[in-house]
Amino acid sequence: QVQLVESGGGLVQAGDSLRLSCAASGRTFISYPMGWFRQAPGNEREFVAQISWNGGNTYYADSVKGRFTISRDHAKNTVYLQMNSLKPEDTAVYYCAARFGNDYTPRPGDYPYWGQGTQVTVSA
Repeated sequence: QVQLVESGGGLVQAGDSLRLSCAASGRTFISYPMGWFRQAPGNEREFVAQISWNGGNTYYADSVKGRFTISRDHAKNTVYLQMNSLKPEDTAVYYCAARFGNDYTPRPGDYPYWGQGTQVTVSA
């Protein structure tokens, strides 16, 4: 089992930055590719970013490419999502997730472990 706890959400203005953190515990964190997803009210959960187990490969949704950066720190068992140039359409609950395997996948159903989410609200 892997336990995931997100933090760092909040209310910001358009153009601001936020850094989300996802602290992992349980089974060996280093073995898992990690992803960030988000869900706005009335919308399906959507892929934001994924990082490979060793941090060597990263993948992003087109909507955040160039503005968001995913990273991980094995010493701290933590994954980060640095979000710059935030837009009102980035408003959502953000979730981190862990999965087995090491291929790229944007499908939420491929991730068996999830955190509880952290709210990000961007005002115009």
